[in-house]
Amino acid sequence: MWWIWAAGTVVLFGSGFAMIAVPRLRERAVQRRVAWSEAHTAIATAMISRDAARTDDPEATEMLHRAEMIAAARGGPDAAREAAGLARRADRIWGGRGRH
Repeated sequence: MWWIWAAGTVVLFGSGFAMIAVPRLRERAVQRRVAWSEAHTAIATAMISRDAARTDDPEATEMLHRAEMIAAARGGPDAAREAAGLARRADRIWGGRGRH
């Protein structure tokens, strides 16, 4: 008879854990997708700015290359934010110089 109580306790704690863990895991997954979406958008915008710029800037080119490498390696939201930041800085450099 004691094993019924033990099994009930395990089920109770397991369901409580799942009730807490599942929403947190979903939220993290959403944050990761949103961060990577923003990073890919920033990289694409920087590429457009690079193509529209009259001159090439080695610093901005290096930043964009680093952002692309981070994006290729994937990672969590922190990596996505870093890639987006690098791409945005490169975009600002190209955006401030010699557009047609």
